[in-house]
Amino acid sequence: MASHRITVRVSQTLTARLRNRSRAKGTTESELVREALENYLGHSEGKRSAYELAEEAGIIGAARNAPKDLSTNSRYLKGFGKAK
Repeated sequence: MASHRITVRVSQTLTARLRNRSRAKGTTESELVREALENYLGHSEGKRSAYELAEEAGIIGAARNAPKDLSTNSRYLKGFGKAK
């Protein structure tokens, strides 16, 4: 992908929020800004998965006090889908 550099001035508060969010997501500030621009402008080069959309919406990990392996550990699925 060919890229072009732009310069944008933002407040110290916005800079701190950007830095905190990028650290929380484990990504760079640049990638977060690109993602925000794609979302704002309504055009994305790649399609996002259902997981990515759910994560973006904040519903991944929304269940409080639930085991972290709830969807992958077979012991939680015992009897799931069977008529009672």
